[in-house]
Amino acid sequence: MATLEISTDVSPLAPQGVFCNEPFTDFSRSDVARSMRAALDAVSDQFGGEYDLIINGKRSRTEEKTISVNPANPSQVIGIHQSAGPQQAEEAMQAALAAFEIWKRVPVEERVSLLLRASDAIRKRKFEFCAWLTYEVGKNWAEADADVAETIDFLEFYAREALRLASATTPIQYPGERNQLFYIPLGVGAVIPPWNFPFAIMAGMTAAAIVTGNTVVLKPSTFAPTIAARFLDVLESVGLPPGVVNLCQGGPEFGRALTEHPKTRFIAFTGSKAVGLEIHERAARTQPGQIWIKRTILEMGGKDSILVESDCDIDRAVADVASSAFGFNGQKCSACSRVIVDESIYDIFLERLQERVSRIAVGNPVENFAAGPVASEPAFAKAMQYIEIGKTEGRLVNGGHAVETPEGGYYIAPTVFADVAPTARIAQEEIFGPVLAVIKSRSFDESLAIANNTEYGLTGSVFTASREKLERASHDFHVGNLYFNRKCTGAMVGAHPFGGFNMSGTDSKAGGPDYLLLFTQAKSVAEKL
Repeated sequence: MATLEISTDVSPLAPQGVFCNEPFTDFSRSDVARSMRAALDAVSDQFGGEYDLIINGKRSRTEEKTISVNPANPSQVIGIHQSAGPQQAEEAMQAALAAFEIWKRVPVEERVSLLLRASDAIRKRKFEFCAWLTYEVGKNWAEADADVAETIDFLEFYAREALRLASATTPIQYPGERNQLFYIPLGVGAVIPPWNFPFAIMAGMTAAAIVTGNTVVLKPSTFAPTIAARFLDVLESVGLPPGVVNLCQGGPEFGRALTEHPKTRFIAFTGSKAVGLEIHERAARTQPGQIWIKRTILEMGGKDSILVESDCDIDRAVADVASSAFGFNGQKCSACSRVIVDESIYDIFLERLQERVSRIAVGNPVENFAAGPVASEPAFAKAMQYIEIGKTEGRLVNGGHAVETPEGGYYIAPTVFADVAPTARIAQEEIFGPVLAVIKSRSFDESLAIANNTEYGLTGSVFTASREKLERASHDFHVGNLYFNRKCTGAMVGAHPFGGFNMSGTDSKAGGPDYLLLFTQAKSVAEKL
């Protein structure tokens, strides 16, 4: 039997102790801030480099290119990438199929060790990866650090979960038999990550697939391909065999070819509802030569609400609503885009929220402003369109305009609309930008009804001192991730398995104990004694 060559210059690693989340970086320390600025300078010296397709470990280029730019300064080219099409989809599939026949037999301990070596390498280069995120998608230092920390968390957590899954047993041993249960890999998967968490989600979906024995064709977002190429460099440096992960930057045509390929076994996708539903529909159509039902692992949009009750700590609620709504400029599927406030405190809450949002500083994320640019020109155009809609549906109390800079970045002032009807477009449709709708409620029953009145069901939060209301919300607030007296963003791997209901996706629960099951199938073996 052929064997995969795993580099001999890397040492095997095993998980040490129980899983712990990677600590966040304290940028208030002068030495830490200096290290971050040094990393930003070093990364800027690498702008404009060209990145290859990587298929079966071999580099290649296409005639058509995808250009990644700095959203804070669109004239600045971060990276030049290839634009794969159906031909490259077939080549990548064949490479992944060949690698799968060998990789699936590699002991789980070796696959786990690869993830841990990658985690260690990323941890040692944390500032460098933070800098790439700041430049490519406009994350300020803390948001970039959280993205990198979550990447490390996913690698560490899924490594441990793979070992746990490998030790699974049947619930009972039937008398007179030897009963075994194995979780085996599915095959070749397409991993299609988003641009808003281009490191953590991309690496997390890829890691979950390969640590369970699958092989991958990775198609990063066209708005954030550089960080994926950098991640592949890490994987190769720690011994990833050729063909296990094949990097193919490309647009919708490539994605459709990959989704519809008869040998694609699963598609792991994070992104918009529209694209997720298209993937789901295309994957459901059986192709000639296809012998399985393709599995889709979909994380899609959200229209997330925070409920603010009259008995809460108003200042705490204001701070967490502002953080949830405007962290990374509202470009999180978990972001608060609707705050539903009890009428008895509506005016005072709105007054304090307006003052809090007015203090959010907008500027270049390289200089660590709280609010940077949105990540792309299409994101800018969409958010500005919804702001114009909002001006007809609510009372503008903050923002409502673009912020011009000499570099021409995609900046939008944090925007708040008050007195918004629960059925208004800005209260129903996902904007994915710095736009918040404030809705008045007459009772907790009405607040819950409004919270549940969208097609989504991803995250939500409730601010109240009432244990009765919290218990009620735990049963009746229909979201996959519900938080009490804290912000609705910032899910932590292990503590908050992440995934939503309804049109928010297949409730995949990334970072939870069930996630790796989505990349495997259970095989029962019974032997008569």
